[in-house]
Amino acid sequence: MKARLLAVLLMLALVSKVQGLWLGRLDPKQLLGPWYVLAVASRERSFVEGKTMRSVEGVVVSLTPENKLKMLASRSGLEGCRLTAMELLKQGPGWIFENPALGVLEYRVLSTNFKDYAIVFMQLEFGDEAFNTVELYSRTQVASPEAVQLFFKWGNSLGFLAQQQALLQEDFTCAHQILQLGSSSSPGAEQ
Repeated sequence: MKARLLAVLLMLALVSKVQGLWLGRLDPKQLLGPWYVLAVASRERSFVEGKTMRSVEGVVVSLTPENKLKMLASRSGLEGCRLTAMELLKQGPGWIFENPALGVLEYRVLSTNFKDYAIVFMQLEFGDEAFNTVELYSRTQVASPEAVQLFFKWGNSLGFLAQQQALLQEDFTCAHQILQLGSSSSPGAEQ
């Protein structure tokens, strides 16, 4: 398992180096604003069993005055919609953020055109479980075929099995709760 994780991380580093050159030329504020999370690939232990119950999620990304990436998210759970907020610190040059105290060891954009979609990689650690995820962010409720294709391409190239990848259920109830908050401010506004 450790060898596989190491291989995946090495491959991510090589691919991300080329992608990072391209992403480095973009204005970070282009990531800001409301996003739907329409698909997820995850190595979390409980993901495969629960993926058919997961609904579309909402995320609003903003920058704090200290240039931290602020993430407001709404996800469906057993007891309804769960709203979360976290701030991620920049890891140095490029598009890599973290907050180890909250279990986010790495947050990076793998691929994007920023106007329609972003493919986001996260390395997470909660309790005794360390795992990674890839998420498809979309500005609209329906992702473009190009975005969906890139999501599955990234998932497959990072070694996610078919059963570890899913398009989320088209229930937008929880996503709309947080996205309504995000639409009250402009995508580039500080919150």
